[in-house]
Formats: sequence, C-alpha cells, structure tokens
Amino acid sequence: MPSIKHSTQNPEPGTNTLIMNILQLVPKLEVGGVEKTTVEVARHLTLNGHKAVVVSNGGAQTKNLAAIGARHYTLPIGRKNPFLMLYCYFRLKNVIKKENIDIVHARSRIPALVGFFAAKSTDRTFMTTAHGQYKKHLISRVMGWGKLVIAANDTMARYMRENFGVSLRKILIIPRGVDLKKFSFIPPSGRDRKTFRIGMVSRFTPLKGHLDFLKAVSQVSRKKYNIEVVLMGDRSTAREEYVKKIGLSVRRLMLDNIVKFKDSDEDVAEVMKTLDVFVSANRQQEAFGRTVIEAQARGVPVVATGVGGVIETVEDGVTGLLCEPMDPADMSKKILRYMEDPDLMETVAVNARKNVEENYSLERTMKMSMDAYSHALNLKNMLIFKISSLGDIILSVPSIRAIRKRFRNAVIKVLVDVKFREILDECPYIDEAIACDLKGRDKGIGLLKLANRLRSEDFDMSVDLQNNRRSHLLACLSMIPEKYGYDNRKWSFLINRKIALPKKPMEPIEHQALVLGLLGVTDLEKRLELWPKEEDEEWAEKFSTDSWLKKDQKLIAISLSASRRWKTKNWGISGMVQLTEKLAKEKAIRVVLLGAEEDKQDAAKFLKKTGAKPIDAVGKTSVSQLISLIKRCDALVTGDSAPMHIASAIGTPFVAIFGPTDPKRHVAPSDNCRVLQSKIKCVPCYRPTCLRHMKCMTSIEPGEVFKALMEVMEKAEEGQG
Repeated sequence: MPSIKHSTQNPEPGTNTLIMNILQLVPKLEVGGVEKTTVEVARHLTLNGHKAVVVSNGGAQTKNLAAIGARHYTLPIGRKNPFLMLYCYFRLKNVIKKENIDIVHARSRIPALVGFFAAKSTDRTFMTTAHGQYKKHLISRVMGWGKLVIAANDTMARYMRENFGVSLRKILIIPRGVDLKKFSFIPPSGRDRKTFRIGMVSRFTPLKGHLDFLKAVSQVSRKKYNIEVVLMGDRSTAREEYVKKIGLSVRRLMLDNIVKFKDSDEDVAEVMKTLDVFVSANRQQEAFGRTVIEAQARGVPVVATGVGGVIETVEDGVTGLLCEPMDPADMSKKILRYMEDPDLMETVAVNARKNVEENYSLERTMKMSMDAYSHALNLKNMLIFKISSLGDIILSVPSIRAIRKRFRNAVIKVLVDVKFREILDECPYIDEAIACDLKGRDKGIGLLKLANRLRSEDFDMSVDLQNNRRSHLLACLSMIPEKYGYDNRKWSFLINRKIALPKKPMEPIEHQALVLGLLGVTDLEKRLELWPKEEDEEWAEKFSTDSWLKKDQKLIAISLSASRRWKTKNWGISGMVQLTEKLAKEKAIRVVLLGAEEDKQDAAKFLKKTGAKPIDAVGKTSVSQLISLIKRCDALVTGDSAPMHIASAIGTPFVAIFGPTDPKRHVAPSDNCRVLQSKIKCVPCYRPTCLRHMKCMTSIEPGEVFKALMEVMEKAEEGQG
C-alpha cells in the first residue's frame, strides 16, 4: 500500500486566519501522551488569539490549562454508563452554546460518541484524533465519523482505513511534537558520569512491557556493573495488581538496589537528561510513542520493540535499535550494543535528533493542527441523492455540474444504485459515487447500516434529487444538518430545507433547478454529459467488427423496450422489423438491437421475423458498454427511455417515439433529434397499460420513423462537414 501521506488532503500551511473556538474532549487530564497533546494544542490556540476549551473528568493537567488561559469543564465524559452519557450530552450542548464553539474535537471513543451527537444537534463541526489502535467494536467506529480524522502516522491511518473504513480523503497525518527548546540536545559524549542509566517512561500497564524490560536489564546487570534503571510513571492511577507484579519482579530479579522509580509529576525532560539509553518495551501495537521522540530529541539512544507507529520514528541502526516484542534476551542484546559501542551511540543520537527536528518539532505539529482546524471549518461535505433510474441519473448531471461550480472546494458525493454507479465513475464533478442496493443488501435492517455508512462521512448538507421516502429517511438517519429537497408529502417532514412542489408540469432539469435555488445555485446549463471509458469504446469497436459490420457501413441502434413495466411506452416489434428491413433495403444500413437481459425473448422474436441480419446486443452489454455502443452508432431509435438520454449526453442523433408521456417533460435536451407522437385525444395519459390497443404508439408508421432518421443523420453529416 502506498504511503498514506501522499493520499490525504492535508491543508496548505498558512490557512488558519479565522478566530476559532475549539472544544477538545478527553476522558481525563492525567499525565500521558494524549493529555499532553491536548494541553499543547490548547496553549497554542490561546497564544494565537483563539479560544481553547477542554471537557474532561479532571486530573493533574487541569492546573496547566488554567495557567495558559484555557477553560475547563469537569464532566464524567469518559464513563460508559448510558445515563451518565445522556447527562453529558445535554451538559455538553450547553457548553457548546455558551462558549460559541466552532469545532468539537474528540480524542477518545466515549467522549467522541457523546461529542458527535452534541455537535450534530447544535450544527457544529465534529472531528477526531485516533490516538490508539482500537478494537473492532461498534463504539470504536465513532472515531471515524469526524469531518476530519487525524492520525499520528501512516500506521495509524492505515489502521483506521482498513478496520473502520475511514476514507483516505478524510484522514490527516499530524504527528506528535516535541518542544525542542525544552528537550535540548545533549550528545552521549557529553554525558560524563560513571553510572550507566537505562530508563523507561510510560503508563504502568501490562501493554507497555515493564516486566519484559526488567528481565532484560537483569540480564544486562549480569554482564555489566554500575548500571541504574529508571522507571517513570504514575503508579497511583495504575492497577494495584500490576504495580505489585512489578515490585515482585524487581525483588525476584534482585534489582532492588538499581531500580529507581520516578513519579509522573517530575519533569520528563530532566529525567531524560539523566539517561544513557531509553527503552520502549511495548508488547502490542502502539499508535505513536511520544516518549520515543522526546528521548531522541534529548540525545538519548533508543531501544524499541518493533511494533506499531514506533517503526516510523525508529529506523533500525540509524535513529535507534529495534528489538522483538516480548523478547527480553533480544532487548538486552540491543542495550549491550550501545554500552559496548560509544561511536554507535553518538551516531544514532545525532541522526535521531536531526530526524526529530525535521519531522516532529512541536512548532511544526502545532502549525499543522491549526491549519487542520481552519481546513475543517472551510470544508463542505455534500451528499446528492440520485439513486435511480439510469435515465434520471443522466438527467441529474447538469445539476451536479452546477453544484460543483457553486461549491468548488466542497467534497461532493452521490448516492447511486449499484447497477448504475459505473456511469458516474469518471464524472469530474464529484469526489465519489457511493453505491447502494435498496432492493438487496440495503433494504430493511440494511438501510440502518447504509445510514451508518453515510453518517460516518459527516456530511454538512444533502441535496435530494430523488425526493422519495427512502431518500428523505436516509438523510435524516445520516444526521445531515442541512437537508434540501421538495415538500412532496413523501415523509418530507424529515428534511428541513424544502420548497413546495410546482403546480404545473416541468421538464426534469428545470424541476431540479427549484431545489438547487435554495442553495444559491442559479447557473444551470441543460447540456447532458457522459464519460465513456477507453476500454469500453474499444469493446464497442471490436463488437461491431466481430458482427461483420463493414468499415464504412452506417449503423442504427434500436432500443427494443422503453420499459418493462410501462407497456404503453413500447413501439412494438412489428414496426421495428419493418423499419429494419427498409433501412437495409433502401440504404444498406444495418441495425443493432439494444436491450436488457429480460428483453432476450423479444429479441428472439424479432430475429425470426426478419432476414435483414440485425446485430443482437440484447443482454450483452454493461451500462458502460451500452454507452460506448450507442456512441459508435450513427443514430438511435428509442421510446421514452434511458438510451434516449445516453444518446443526448454523447451526441448521437436520435428519433424518440412518445405515447403515454409528455415529451415536454421527458425528452432529453439535444441539438439533433426528432420526437414523434400521435395527436390522438388521450395523449398523454400517463398510464402503464392501455385498453385501446395502444393506438398512440401503433399509429406511428415505420416510414415516418425512417424519414425522421434520414433527417437527423443528414443534419449530423452536415455538421461534420
């Protein structure tokens, strides 16, 4: 997989010119990497004139927030109790309104769950930072629901992408930072002392590998004298059982005289200053490893287990030494390498400091954080509902194009039926076509899963060009703040930005324009577009050649069925057969039959009735191949159907035969087409069945269609000339 840094949309530096009110959510504010980062961000916000607010259950770091002018609210926001979460939700909404918060930034799962709903209900921007490799649990998914999801490195970004489906477009990589002045560089050669100190700074939890570390230094102590071991962390907040295990291990390994404990309230930079080697003994994947880069900045050579994000900050033999996790023997070997090779220590320390200066300085990471906040506020995420059918999706392209023109910097996605997604794959006006299957996997309970997928995208607004019950319900379930559509009594109470249905009939693009007007979209050009793929055009050419079409022979496409449900839209096989034979006899023009799998029976009847040898493409094309095949043709004969819209979009002349529907409302915009419709009194009736033998369609003679075809083809040739 390529580096995710090259796939993300990191904001350009220097974009944070707004005054921003930022709320950070963490479970508690004790001493740890997440908590330190929270305070650092709050400090940088206040120093640059922004407002910094933090909500947590309190802790040692709250005094640091007060000292820098940030505001803190104490809430049990990290507790999993549903009643406490509901309480925190209402309290958090009050904080958001009182402090006029712009962005709610969650740094842990339970605070994120509460914060997401509080942000949505107050119409605020929500974002997250994924600080750990969370278990694949329903609650963990909320960490991917932010408009932006910050990860500390490629490893964490991949984890969120692969385990929680977070789009790479949403992920920003912002590493942890080190204050280079506070953690000033002291090379190993500048540490003139007799005792060799090996240290570990971390939370007291089994995942950090303290017991492996003690076994390793025990092995080192058997070979080297005058060593001292420093363990720094907050034992008061650790599980008592684990602290006892560490104490017991110290005694069993006879390390009582060389192990020194340091409390977490001591200055980490000063403790690092006393060390000769720093060890990170993590047993499992860790998102980043802040203390590793702090040691590197201070000039302390690092031995680290090769797990998680650590492998991005420690290049084995260059900026540190890597060892196997849960392998004390390997860890002791790497420590001894440093002890026995002062030149290696010096080289590694210098390389590591340079790497930290270039990639992990606090100044750089804080600048990236401010730019991320600004980017989140300026970023618009839009969802367009246009689920089906094929023709209607093609007719939505002018609206999609106009929305892109109005919202040039927005992320625009379209929810479309899985059968038709491919026609939007190459659309230059959208960022993604999201496929759904409302007749299959996404019906029933699947609709809730689809809503969850959409909710994770954190859309700011939706534009409903489908305007039916399911699209309105999905917009509501997806918790989209601004939902635009028609007030059409099809559960339209679920959308909050709506316009009344027009009383008079309108053609579809003008019909869509009324909804777009609510967004300030006024420049709506009716021209249709499609984007055939090169491989599909090559297929269409090969299909024609393999069907014995002569090089300069004209080819007319005939769509067998306009609709399987609306029988009244179909011209009928008899007329099509007569037209095919007339084209072959009088103009030596061949015909290609178009249709879906369910039209094969009609195609078989057609082929039995004619000796003109039409090309049978019925049920043999994908949607993309159908587009390329129609583009390959000189003209198309069709009813009120999707092929008419395809022909319009790719510039193929067409003759459209209308019966029960009104051409003024449904004909595709085109510079070269003819529309044929009988003038009997019952037209248009808008009925799928007919008791009058469908005279509106059968009264249209093959000769009339032939004449119209010659006219559009002649016009096309004149245009080419």
